[in-house]
Amino acid sequence: MTTQTTSLQTTTTTQRQSSEQLQTLMQAGQISGSLSFNGLMSKEDEEMSRSALSTFKAKEEEIEKKKLEVRERVQAQLGRIEEETRRLATIREELEALTDPMKKEVSVVRKKIDSVNKELKPLGQTCQKKEREYKEALDAFNEKNKEKVQLITRLMELVSESEKMRMKKLEELSKSVETIQ
Repeated sequence: MTTQTTSLQTTTTTQRQSSEQLQTLMQAGQISGSLSFNGLMSKEDEEMSRSALSTFKAKEEEIEKKKLEVRERVQAQLGRIEEETRRLATIREELEALTDPMKKEVSVVRKKIDSVNKELKPLGQTCQKKEREYKEALDAFNEKNKEKVQLITRLMELVSESEKMRMKKLEELSKSVETIQ
């Protein structure tokens, strides 16, 4: 509304200035206000007066036209502002309505997280203990498995050596038998 008032004041000021300019032109002699000897204006003066008057009227019409345009734009802006204000108020109401349920849900979830954290701590310690036990059992298993592989290797060596010795003995006995014959 202050924009509307400002534009009206500007228009009134402009009209006043145009009127003052016309009077100034007349006083300065550009538009002769003097009468001829018989009390009538000369044709040149009349033409200038008409021209100045038509220019003044044209300016007045232009000012009125601009004044109406500005008033229409101001009204359109005011309508948009009112609509935006209503939209913002609706959005604010929706946000305020959403705040409370969200706080309650967040609070419930946080309490659940705290509860789960309390349960996780001993489970984590148990898990670490079981991991240590598993690692120790795995190391013991690998050690025994390594020992078993060594024993199997030794067994195979002994069996192989034993077979060689028996084969050698059999050959000797076989040679002995052949010499007897």
